[in-house]
Amino acid sequence: MEISGKIIRVLPLQSGTGKNGIWKKQEFILETAAQVPRKVCFSLWGDKIDQFNLKEGEDAEVSFDLESREFNGRWYTEAKGWKVAKKGTGAPPPPESEPLPGYYEMPPEDDLPF
Repeated sequence: MEISGKIIRVLPLQSGTGKNGIWKKQEFILETAAQVPRKVCFSLWGDKIDQFNLKEGEDAEVSFDLESREFNGRWYTEAKGWKVAKKGTGAPPPPESEPLPGYYEMPPEDDLPF
């Protein structure tokens, strides 16, 4: 699944130790630019946190998977991001080229002397 919007909040980094070793997770709040804006919390795990280095105010498109798990009779759903494409971070457009020295524009056809 994919969702686009603006990162409006970066939540604190979480870490701990589980049966598979040390883990770290960071959650981000993204607000969509739809007619009715929606806020979506998604998480990045492990190396993806540093790989994408998201900041508040950035526009991004997040590819994510939904995952639900049961704990003590309750179900919890998480949107786990696996790819983030930042919008508007490409190279700026090249400046408009200026004419070469000694170059002049041709006059319109009506102004030609022949």
